[in-house]
Amino acid sequence: MTARFGKVAVLMGGLSGEREVSLKGGQAVLEALQRKQVDAHGLDANRNIINELSTGRFDRVFIVLHGGWGEDGSIQGALEVAGLPYTGSGVLGSALAMDKLRCKHLWQAMGINTPEYRLWRVDDDLLSIESELGLPVFVKPNQGGSSLGVSRVDKASDLGTACQAAAQYDDWVLIERCIEGEEYTAAILGEQVWPLIRLQTNRDFYDYEAKYLSDSTQYHCPSGLPQDQEEVLRAQSMEAFLAVGGQGWGRVDFMLDTDGTAFFLEVNTVPGMTDHSLVPMAARAAGYEFDDLVLAILETCDERH
Repeated sequence: MTARFGKVAVLMGGLSGEREVSLKGGQAVLEALQRKQVDAHGLDANRNIINELSTGRFDRVFIVLHGGWGEDGSIQGALEVAGLPYTGSGVLGSALAMDKLRCKHLWQAMGINTPEYRLWRVDDDLLSIESELGLPVFVKPNQGGSSLGVSRVDKASDLGTACQAAAQYDDWVLIERCIEGEEYTAAILGEQVWPLIRLQTNRDFYDYEAKYLSDSTQYHCPSGLPQDQEEVLRAQSMEAFLAVGGQGWGRVDFMLDTDGTAFFLEVNTVPGMTDHSLVPMAARAAGYEFDDLVLAILETCDERH
């Protein structure tokens, strides 16, 4: 059965600040495919990767690259030109999901709730932004993932430092009104939205340490929400995913405020696949063990191409 996939390249590593997370997840995906008897080979992606894929005579590509160049439509465009089927969203969906500002523009135009925000660039006036949004706020690079460069700011005196920290990852910095409430994530595969996960951390927010290092972070799946409310939120998550051109698989993150209103934060088109990652947790609740999940993601190559 798995012979039909041909020779599969698992792209991992890459050039972004999320390289280590990508290597760890990519290795897990590679081993899962090999356990499923897929002819899978791991490749540490660099700027010569298209040539490596060509000379290696690969038939399909499983993308486990995070951040710039690997998740922003760049590698997807190169694979389109090379005629290689690949997992995940296409060029446009990847680019829009990575660009938080333009993702918000699209959601707002479609009536999908997203927290109020302002864009900051070096030397912009922070006082006016503070007066418009109030405090607390979240400060984050416009492009990037794994919460790198993201800060929660409760005091006006900390706002400048947080912006400078985010600017190390992107010249454009997004300052976003803080939604007080619970954080949730929706994992998507094809036309399915799996059971929601409610995130609980003893840190200020679900940051890099809470995601990848801490053993105290709690993941509630089932989420504890009433069934009818969860069904509505799952449908809204799919709408937010499709709005940016999401395909194949992905993850949608959102907050529920104290009134139960959902505010969508971002779409992740290449979610993490480490032992702390959310999509495998949701998949397990839906009856998919990790190896079956990985194979199902690979099968989306055929649906897209």
